[in-house]
Amino acid sequence: MTQMTWERLLDPARLHDRRGVAREEVGRSPFHKDHDRIVFAGSFRRLGRKTQVHPLTDNDHIHTRLTHSLEVGCVGRSLGMSVGEELRHRLPAWITPADLGVIVQAACLGHDIGNPPFGHAGEYAIRDWFTRAEGDGSGLLDGLTDAERADLLTYEGNAQGFRIVTQIEYNQFRGGMRLTAATLGTLLKYPWTVEHGGSAGKFGCYQSEAPLLAEVAGRLGLLPQGDNRWCRHPLAWLVEAADDICYALLDLEDGLEMGILGFDEVADVLTQIAGGEPPDYAAMQQGGVSQRRRIAALRGAAMERAVNDVGEVFVQHEGELLGGRLDNDLLELCHPDLGWGVGAAKRLARERIFRNERKAKLEIGAHTTLGILLEAFIGAAHELHHSGASTFKHQRVLALIGENTPLPSWSLYDSYRRMLDFIGGMTDHYAVDLAQEMGGRLKSD
Repeated sequence: MTQMTWERLLDPARLHDRRGVAREEVGRSPFHKDHDRIVFAGSFRRLGRKTQVHPLTDNDHIHTRLTHSLEVGCVGRSLGMSVGEELRHRLPAWITPADLGVIVQAACLGHDIGNPPFGHAGEYAIRDWFTRAEGDGSGLLDGLTDAERADLLTYEGNAQGFRIVTQIEYNQFRGGMRLTAATLGTLLKYPWTVEHGGSAGKFGCYQSEAPLLAEVAGRLGLLPQGDNRWCRHPLAWLVEAADDICYALLDLEDGLEMGILGFDEVADVLTQIAGGEPPDYAAMQQGGVSQRRRIAALRGAAMERAVNDVGEVFVQHEGELLGGRLDNDLLELCHPDLGWGVGAAKRLARERIFRNERKAKLEIGAHTTLGILLEAFIGAAHELHHSGASTFKHQRVLALIGENTPLPSWSLYDSYRRMLDFIGGMTDHYAVDLAQEMGGRLKSD
């Protein structure tokens, strides 16, 4: 029976770095360098001004994509280290539990780096715009292959994230961040291209990066499951679990902070996930400790229980993970109380937070904002590609791209990808300001 091996799965070789790598480095491992490269990246820093759940909120206690990514990284590091301790005798001699922890942490930090302005609402807005463009007779998608067309109709933050770390950030189109193969594999939640995305449109790589996906999968020994499709790296399951844990628990805190949820309903779910109240919780209640601090205590206990259970489940199912045969996510395999609690948290978020009136209004605004930007930038790229020249308006639009302005000789798909790189990299506030200025609202000096 074919199995992946930890020796290959933890490959420290870097994408596009032909110098090779020493497995023992003074001060920090190659995987610690991956962590630092992501943290110092501009695309990571801009997550501080991108929506997690609530767009453009003025409440400083609400999570952004940056704070969410940092928290997911902390949970992921704990998961990786605990698994590393349990498996250390089956791992390569040059790998420590700390290495496993930082590989997962680095991938967690980068897992949302490709999200456009307004988070998932932004993804849907871009998809909707291209879907309308396909049917409006404008010809904007004429000449594209079926796969290229599908990429545009299904804008996916995970695929954009893979493009950022392998192409755009630092060494542009020469390896990007040049992360290790191990970290790149762990980052790939969906190691396949758009044709395997299913009804939800979940995939991890655009056509433009398909050769890089194949290179990473080959280095790591990921098991092929069809054309341009491989099984997940086992550590990618820990990234998914860390994201789910933080998403479920911290959405509740945000909902409470914004007055959408009540204290008791949030506390009940967290207590269920934690398997009971923490030891000092009764004293906190009697001492009149604030609701915010009591919720933080419950959340900490819930996270500790979730991390311990997920780590145990990973070790129990190591064989299935290495064989690419696991079908359930790790949280589903944990104690039923934990699975129920996480499911209840997600239901509360889906039924109460995601349907909140203010959030709905802002997401409608996000569609309008991105529609203005896409019309301007995609229109400019289309005109340049087909005519070799630009009107004055489109010249000014393309000037905003700077050195990344496409050339008339480029394929239409590559030109559109550059436009989407620019729009996708915007923060929420910059996108709103630019769209308003393009619509005629000019700022005075």
